Amino acid sequence: MEVLTEEKIMLECRDIKKAYPTPKGDFVVLENFQLQAKESEFVAIIGHSGCGKSTLLTMIAGLNDITAGAITVANHPIQGAGPDRAVVFQSPSLFPWMTSLENVLIGVKQVFPHATTNQRLEICKYYLSKVGLADSFYKKAKDLSQGMKQRVGIARAFALKPKVLLLDEPFGMLDSMTRIELQDVLIDVWSKEKITAIMVTHDVDEAIFLSDRVIMMTSGPYAKVGEVAHIKLERPRNRKTVVEHPDFYKYRQQLLTFLDH
Repeated sequence: MEVLTEEKIMLECRDIKKAYPTPKGDFVVLENFQLQAKESEFVAIIGHSGCGKSTLLTMIAGLNDITAGAITVANHPIQGAGPDRAVVFQSPSLFPWMTSLENVLIGVKQVFPHATTNQRLEICKYYLSKVGLADSFYKKAKDLSQGMKQRVGIARAFALKPKVLLLDEPFGMLDSMTRIELQDVLIDVWSKEKITAIMVTHDVDEAIFLSDRVIMMTSGPYAKVGEVAHIKLERPRNRKTVVEHPDFYKYRQQLLTFLDH
């Protein structure tokens, strides 16, 4: 395992195993999986479908039991789901009859129980504005486009002020133009908040554009870390300069070669 010593470790997955019992014995999805993520680091995880990427993310989120091993956030073992980890799923699962503001407010009320009503509203409005929804505070979720719903999902996650942001293919259901827009929104808000982020994606270009490191997982069963690419492109990143950077194609080739195996 690559051991990180320079900065504080915010998230650690140590010797993680995930197995599901079947009549023919355990089906092992992940085994001996190791991951460390530094404070303020953006880590992308890629791999073939079925290799356990989303399973790993739901275990970090505390939504899926660990068969063996340990997951710690800020050196504390996780105990189920908690506000120190916020998740943005492929579909944001909003309450359709509630407004954008009300959907974000649900979590904010839980995380900031001692804040005043105005303070909570200001937190919600701040993050909704950051994701480009300043004009949509009072629109009901059922009246929002898929891209706007996902913006609410991103705002909701950041508004919880988590230690770790978990992103499970957050742009997978969007058209290519909306996907690019939301990548820019995400990286803009993340660069200001500097929250440790772990993102599962199938998109090689997305992984390179957004992350500091790309973890390449081996195909399951018994999936683990195969290779790691360190993305040494300057931040803040501009899409045009990233694509024109000679190293972009070097990283791209490394990731595609791994996935072709």
